[in-house]
Amino acid sequence: MKKVVLAYSGGLDTTFCALHLTKDLGYEVHAAIVNTGGFSSEELKTIEERAKTLGVSSFTILDVVDYYYESVIKYLVFGNVLKNATYPLSVSAERIVQAKSLAEYAKSIGAKAVAHGSTGAGNDQVRFDMIFQTIVPDIEIITPIRDLKLSRQEEIEYLKKHGVSMNFEKAAYSINKGIWGTSVGGKETLTSSEYLPEEAWPTQVSEHEPKEIKLTFDQGELKGVNGVTYDNPVDAILKVQALAAPYGIGRDIHVGDTIIGIKGRVGFEAAAPIIIIKAHQLLEKHTLTKWQMFWKNQQAEFYGNHLHEGHYLDPVMRNLEAFLASTQEFVSGDVRVLLQPYRFTLLGIHSEHDLMSSKFGSYGEMNKGYTGEDVKGFTRILGNQTAIFHKVNSGND
Repeated sequence: MKKVVLAYSGGLDTTFCALHLTKDLGYEVHAAIVNTGGFSSEELKTIEERAKTLGVSSFTILDVVDYYYESVIKYLVFGNVLKNATYPLSVSAERIVQAKSLAEYAKSIGAKAVAHGSTGAGNDQVRFDMIFQTIVPDIEIITPIRDLKLSRQEEIEYLKKHGVSMNFEKAAYSINKGIWGTSVGGKETLTSSEYLPEEAWPTQVSEHEPKEIKLTFDQGELKGVNGVTYDNPVDAILKVQALAAPYGIGRDIHVGDTIIGIKGRVGFEAAAPIIIIKAHQLLEKHTLTKWQMFWKNQQAEFYGNHLHEGHYLDPVMRNLEAFLASTQEFVSGDVRVLLQPYRFTLLGIHSEHDLMSSKFGSYGEMNKGYTGEDVKGFTRILGNQTAIFHKVNSGND
């Protein structure tokens, strides 16, 4: 009996895959869930129990939260990466880590195949396949949903036929949860005009009174929340998420160009990622020079796009990570953030590396580093070439 490792999450697609691989195709299925920070211990226990009812030979939890932060999330913060100025790569980033972990696990148990529940119309199929082809090139890749061209309704009917009990109403939405955000896909995101209904969002709004929080960064990494210091930035991220998610902050729908060339929409809620990235970006505005900001923005955009399209193993990514890390030496300080229902406001920063120091002057009020005569001479030189261009090309002799 051929041994296959199934990327399992307990959702509709992977539940179908587990049953189909065992019952219909007769594989020895080893289900593995890669925990990237989106599951509680209770949820993991429930997922394991369901997997065992589907006939899998084994169930394994691969906990990669700390690795995920150190190898990917940290650099997304350093780069203030938001795809199309909107999406914090909640799913695309974690898929890379999941695929890499699954490939290494498959190799360790001598599996002859790996399987995932991606459809034939999205980005995940490319991300998983590319990582598998690179790390375990001799292992077969099985993709039941893609190969059978199944709709979600067809999957639901199949599972009902085989006596599988789950919340099929909830299963109408594809939800992927991780420490760097939760994606939500459903019939509304298949259109260009419809928005997700309130009940589709995994976190419902329960906080209504404004609340101010303080985020403390140390060389670009979030290390403190409200005066409490965390040795592991993962814990700080989880704290921000716990404080901000009940306000409904970080909800949006991302519209982008998929790897396979079509446009796509996906809903997401990512309270902590959005707040952390925007707070970090504000701190950088105060502590980095103009040209540091300029070149970092160029490199970070490429880094985010390359990661989004599954090229994490490209060695250029390690080069870019080294550059991004080198820009963070003086990105330290506190950022004050006001939380309110469905929105947040960045109030200001405190940093000993703040380049907006009053000892050098106050913008629009008073300068202390130069005189008015200095500005007159500087302005004449600065605009000299532009003045020459207009004199030469004015048409006047």
